[in-house]
Amino acid sequence: MDWGKVVYIFFSLMSLTTTAGFLYEPNAVALFIAAGVNVISTILKIGVRNLLSAELLASSLVADLHLIPAFIVFAFTDNVDLAIALAIGAVVANVYSVALALIESAKSTDNEDYNR
Repeated sequence: MDWGKVVYIFFSLMSLTTTAGFLYEPNAVALFIAAGVNVISTILKIGVRNLLSAELLASSLVADLHLIPAFIVFAFTDNVDLAIALAIGAVVANVYSVALALIESAKSTDNEDYNR
C-alpha cells in the first residue's frame, strides 16, 4: 500500500466533506476548517507526478479560490448567501478532483496489471 497516496486521497476527500459540512451548517469555523484542509490538499498535489497532475492541481486551486474569498466574505460582511454560493463552487471543483483521482487510480492499476 502506498501511504503517500493514502494521505493524498484522504485530504482530497476531507476537502470535499468539510466543505459539504459548511453547506449543511454555515458558520465561520466550519468554513475556516474547509479552507484550511483544502489548502493542505493543494500543497500535497504540488508534488504529484502522474498523468492528470495538472488537472488535479488546477481543480484544487479553483476550490482554494472559492473557499478563501468565501471565508473573507463570511467573516467580514456576514453575507452568508455569497459564502454558500462560493462554497458550492468549491464543492463542484472538489468533486471534479475526486473524480480525476479515481480515474488516475484506475489507470495506474491498469498499468500495474500490464507490467506483471
